[in-house]
Amino acid sequence: MAIPQGTPPRVLTIAGSDSGGGAGIQADLKTMLALGTHGMSVLTAVTAQNSLGVQGVWELPADAVRAQFRAVVDDIGVAAVKTGMLATAELVETVAALLGPLGVPVVVDPVGVSKHGDPLLATDALDAVRTRLLPVATVATPNLPEVAQLTGVTVRDEDDLRRAAEAVLAHGPRWALVKGGHLPGDATDLLTDGTTEHWLRAPRLDNRHTHGTGCTYASAIAARLAVGDEVPEAVAAAKEYVTGAIRAGFPLGAGIGPVHHGHALAPRPR
Repeated sequence: MAIPQGTPPRVLTIAGSDSGGGAGIQADLKTMLALGTHGMSVLTAVTAQNSLGVQGVWELPADAVRAQFRAVVDDIGVAAVKTGMLATAELVETVAALLGPLGVPVVVDPVGVSKHGDPLLATDALDAVRTRLLPVATVATPNLPEVAQLTGVTVRDEDDLRRAAEAVLAHGPRWALVKGGHLPGDATDLLTDGTTEHWLRAPRLDNRHTHGTGCTYASAIAARLAVGDEVPEAVAAAKEYVTGAIRAGFPLGAGIGPVHHGHALAPRPR
């Protein structure tokens, strides 16, 4: 469809809600706005969540997910998609079937657990992620626990990142971004398509308020792809953005605060 002049690039997030505003749909939409795109959403689940953890999860019916998707895509259209928390095998399969024919870049963040260790993906959904969702991904962005969950590969140091990326690529995404933030030292990620490697490094920041990091990183990649970046450029720009967001992360509630999605847009409050 023809896009009117002045309309920002349109990015769709398919994910769960974080009532505390630090991760999930809320983080995705803030990130998309901060990077100059128009964010839209398909809600897959509602969580009762705050800085201390997840107190409850309620998945939406597959029909509700399909209806939201069709409403957005058929009328407004999308330039890129990001997936996050999909919760169940049925929702994973539903979303994968919707994305297959779409023909736009898809960033898959295979969310398995929350920052606090709360499970956000049913164990019986892992096979659907491997066989249905990862094959439609332009970029898959697992962290190290998610790599272990999906492939059985345990990463203990940077040398293991290649082996982890190979295991992820074996499930079909065009690119794998294995995030090494759980390793000691610099925050080092490996992006590869199996032929070309891009190592992305950022200093380890002394800030415990990192809730929403994975959602933010994946959404930033999707936003940059919607703008027209190639994958390596999109990931490099997203890495820079999320590093700034972590640096500016702030306390909220009694637990782990969020990254600051608007760090480049406005001064910090007094």
